[in-house]
Amino acid sequence: MTNPLATRIAAALGFLAVALGAFGAHGLKQVLEQNQAVEVWKTAALYHLVHAVMLFVLAGRKPFPRVPWLSFLIGVFIFSGSLYALAVTNLKWLGAITPLGGLSLMVGWIWLMVDVKHET
Repeated sequence: MTNPLATRIAAALGFLAVALGAFGAHGLKQVLEQNQAVEVWKTAALYHLVHAVMLFVLAGRKPFPRVPWLSFLIGVFIFSGSLYALAVTNLKWLGAITPLGGLSLMVGWIWLMVDVKHET
């Protein structure tokens, strides 16, 4: 993965987070209210956007932190993706997948915490 590619992917995920947040608030409002899943959608969009920003920040670091970057990317897809799908379909078993995405997000944060490079 090159940094320019990582930056493009992060920017695309940021765009998608904003688009999905707006789509949930407007285009899917009735479905989400019917499924009592407005808060589920909001949680998915919030975590999606926060981690898209983090992906963007990490894409600019040198050396490129591949493991936490990929961990956040996978986490966004699994965590937010499963919540988006749950909110729209009301298939409760999708909630069982969500913690795997949360675990992936946490691995990214722990990796950054442990693998601190000291500059002098």
